[in-house]
Order: sequence, then structure tokens, then C-alpha cells
Amino acid sequence: MNNSVTISVVMAVYNTPVRFVQRAIHSVLQQDYQDFEFIVMDDGSDLVLGRQLLQYCQRYQAKMVYIRHKNQGQSEAVNRALHFCEGRYIALLDADDEYKSNHLSTCMAAMQHADLVSSHTETIVRTEADYYIPDIYGTSQNIHVDECIPFATLFGKKIVFETFPFQKIYGADRSFYEQAATKFRVKKLPTRTYVYYRDHEYSITAQLKATQFSPEESALFS
Repeated sequence: MNNSVTISVVMAVYNTPVRFVQRAIHSVLQQDYQDFEFIVMDDGSDLVLGRQLLQYCQRYQAKMVYIRHKNQGQSEAVNRALHFCEGRYIALLDADDEYKSNHLSTCMAAMQHADLVSSHTETIVRTEADYYIPDIYGTSQNIHVDECIPFATLFGKKIVFETFPFQKIYGADRSFYEQAATKFRVKKLPTRTYVYYRDHEYSITAQLKATQFSPEESALFS
């Protein structure tokens, strides 16, 4: 990969249906800002999906890198991927979501006034209730997604991610953001260039909401 690349896009994958993964991959490759590398971190998916991911990375090897390890959860997968990132900035993407074509360029523009940003999302739902997810401060309560710090909307300088590794807890995204704010400039953007799909039932937050787990049980899903 190019050692002078500006952005490293990191996507952790664990047995996400391939049609969603393909959508996510294509959304990155079609960005209007092309100075990036794309790190696909296979978090121990089944071998069929693993082979498909490898084939994609071989096809687009000028941009993509495939790394595989045993399943450890999203937080640890992203932390490990950082060791392979050459970019000065880090962007995240969930394997069942996608970027709008101007996501990276919008985030880069925000770096003039911040070291780390999160943003609102264009949230795709089946029902009004899908806009609400368990609150980090009490998973028996639900809050609107716009009040959250969605994990994969995080974008910032690599040094921020190196300074505060993600914890293996529910709410790792907000915990990371709040820790980063103690040392770096952070900002929540009003933009909606990240497309967040909440119209399927297997997502972590959907499982939490369906059962309203205790904080101790919630940690098992991170």
C-alpha cells in the first residue's frame, strides 16, 4: 500500500450477509475523495465469507487489504487493524452500512477544526421504534440515534485512536468519544453522509433492544 496515504478506512466483518458487505465495499470505492486505503478486518467469519472478502481485496488490491484473525469482537478487531493502517486519519465503517459518496471528503473538511468527529446518520428503519437504541447509561432505557455517537461515524487523526483504544463494552463508541474529549478537539457534525441501516433484526443494538439486557450482559455483545 501507499505509505503516504491520507485516510485508512477500517471495516471489521463478522459473518455479515455478503450482500451487505458488497454494498459497504462499493460505497467506499466510489468516494469522491480517493486518497485512502481500505483495511478489511475479518473478525473470524466463516470460511465461505472469508474467501469472498479475500477475492474482493484481490480484485481491488490497489486500495484494499484483507486481514483475518480469530473472533474477538468489533472493538478489538478495530484496535488490531490500527497496527496495519498507514493513513494519518482513520475512518470506520460497519459492514452492514454504507457511505454516501461525499463521506470522506466531508470528514476531511471538518479536520480543519477538530481532531475527531462523529456525525448524525441517514438512518434506515422499518418502524419509528427503530430510531431508538439502548442508552449506554442504562440499557433499560432507549434514546434516539441522533443522541448517540454511532461507532462507525467516528473519523479522526490516527493519534486519537492510538491514544484511546476501544474497550470491549456496550457503548464503546461514546466511551471513546468522551475519553478523546479530555485530550483532543472533538465535534459532532450535523451532516448525514453515513447511511445507518437499522431495518434488519440481527444487529447488536436490535438484540439489546429486544431483550433489554443488564449492563453486564450487554458487555458480552461488544
